[in-house]
Amino acid sequence: METALISPAKAAFLGIPTVIFSLIIPVVGVAVFAYIMAKRLAPLVRALPDERLDRPCRRLVAVLKYYFGQYKHPRYITAGIIHIALFIGFFIISLRSVTLVLSGISEGYHLPGFGGELGAAYDILKDYTVTVMLVVTIVAMIRRGIFKPERYAVPPKYGKDHTKEAVFVLALISGLLISDSFFEGSLAAANLQQGIHSESMVLGTTPWVAALLLSGVSTESLQSIHIGAYFSHELIFFFFLCFLPLGKHFHIITSLPNVFMMKLDKGTVKPVRWGVPDSRLDELKNFGVNKFEDFTWKHMLDFYSCADCGRCSDHCPANAVGRPLSPRFITIKSRDYSFRHYPLLGDFIISNEPLIGNILEEHEIWSCTTCGACEEECPVMIEYIDKIVDLRRYMVEEGMVPQSLQKPLGALEKRGNPYGKMERKRADWIKDKNFADTFKVKVLGNGVKAETLFFVDSVTSFDDRIQHIGRSTARVLRACGIDFGILGPAEMDSGHEVRRFGEEMLFQQLRDKNIEAISSTRAKKLVTADPHAYNALKKDYIGMPEVEHISQVISHALVEKRIRLKPFKEEGRVFTYHDPCYLGRHNGFYDIPRKVIDSIEGLKRVEMGKRCKDRSFCCGGGGLYLFYEPIEEKRMGQVRVEMAAEAGADVIITACPFCMINLEDAVKTSGLEGKMEVIDLVELVDRHLEI
Repeated sequence: METALISPAKAAFLGIPTVIFSLIIPVVGVAVFAYIMAKRLAPLVRALPDERLDRPCRRLVAVLKYYFGQYKHPRYITAGIIHIALFIGFFIISLRSVTLVLSGISEGYHLPGFGGELGAAYDILKDYTVTVMLVVTIVAMIRRGIFKPERYAVPPKYGKDHTKEAVFVLALISGLLISDSFFEGSLAAANLQQGIHSESMVLGTTPWVAALLLSGVSTESLQSIHIGAYFSHELIFFFFLCFLPLGKHFHIITSLPNVFMMKLDKGTVKPVRWGVPDSRLDELKNFGVNKFEDFTWKHMLDFYSCADCGRCSDHCPANAVGRPLSPRFITIKSRDYSFRHYPLLGDFIISNEPLIGNILEEHEIWSCTTCGACEEECPVMIEYIDKIVDLRRYMVEEGMVPQSLQKPLGALEKRGNPYGKMERKRADWIKDKNFADTFKVKVLGNGVKAETLFFVDSVTSFDDRIQHIGRSTARVLRACGIDFGILGPAEMDSGHEVRRFGEEMLFQQLRDKNIEAISSTRAKKLVTADPHAYNALKKDYIGMPEVEHISQVISHALVEKRIRLKPFKEEGRVFTYHDPCYLGRHNGFYDIPRKVIDSIEGLKRVEMGKRCKDRSFCCGGGGLYLFYEPIEEKRMGQVRVEMAAEAGADVIITACPFCMINLEDAVKTSGLEGKMEVIDLVELVDRHLEI
């Protein structure tokens, strides 16, 4: 097709054909990019193995949902819209970028199938996309450089602020868009001057604006602008490509594989070493993560995939109450360590220095409650809990255990419970006079059998307040017509927190004893009122019968009309439901407890604003955290109680014994005693059972 300007494939500069530059720029750009990527991937080659290629169909669905579907980005609506617009725009203009590179070598090149109507339609779409993207990048630069949302801030102790890098990258994107617009606009302006119909003139787009701005410019100058815009675009494009692996924008490259190889099973903990069975763990030289190369290659890929968006830390309850933990900076500090020790130039610096005490701090790692809020919020599916557990495994092996945790861990090893109580007292809660006079709970074994085993766990067995939840559970199970019993003295602590605190061998000891005791009962189903025990039995144990949380049992019984609940008659009381982390985020039970609550006629329930369901705020409890004495400005439980009060509630319902302890304590320390009540879901149902 005849045009008024010479294309980059045919033009010359100082007598040198520009096609030479059109060849040199991409060849050099791709070579430099390949070199940088080889250097960046070097630590992954040295890392420990990780099994991430199972269930490919589920992984492809995850990629469609979280990567292409950008599922999590709208959780922060403004940033989400900006990111989605740029993401979609990049896919649309990527075809244009490829076409431009090749058209500088072969005049009039177009991608296969894009030479006719499809190509014309794409050109219109592309021009409007460039226009929208330019507006979005300008808005993003203003937002990032002037308004500076708080979650992007970098405290001095964590190093330099990344605002300049973010604005620089947005400026590069703007440069790509503007140079492309002037490349087309100069051609359109020249064609109009010579009466040649221009297909590049799409009304209301940036090329159209560029053509208007250049309408009075001479053809000779337009030719220079045309060639200059082309090579500006190519230089920016390949510079941008090579710049990506140098900082936080590496995620543009790594987020797709990171999402594909995401953790599929929430609530689980990675094994001590992939490929090494439990029976051979004693052959390992060390447990957990000591030096950087002890991370798995997938966890190193996580470090590269961090977008530094701050969403994880923004929703981390430990960070919110001033504990020395910010998930975002665990990733950033580790990524920076990788960049320093695996530099682009020079030899690799393989160091045996431990990460703890040099890059990461003890209190930082112990501050995590494993609530999963950070992982739930991350748009590129970065994993934190497994890394933290692996770091704790090393610290436990080295004796770096907080003083407040040493006693309960010792008691667990000796007595099978963190309280140090005698095993024979584990079933004493069923001997309460008011309860025992009307109710007899079977202790399985010695010929005593039942269809269902109620796994009580330590806190319900030994804590005076939580024993009420155990008795309510027993009454509800009987009302549902379920034949059940307990293990009594044969039961050990589920070991859920023991494992997440890095005591793997102690966990396996507790687990194996429980599996043996459970198997001996031949029960067909397990029921528990403790989400931590539920998660352990479901995710950490092997070969267990079907496991249900008591909320599921109640829900089924209500649907099948095996039980009925009396109406709520106390006017003026307002209830709210607190989602326990290991019932909600780790196991997806959001609607079931709410349906049980709402089945009580006349009971008014409100949500705690946006901090409910998968954005619930951890109470700070959970097993051994009842004993841990963290460095913090405020108790997590107090923050949660204040959220309930702000929502207008005077009763908090939860479905976890640890939440019960922490929230009741927070009610007292917040000065709300007598004004606010905390009750467990099963206790609520027990009170309203219609016998």
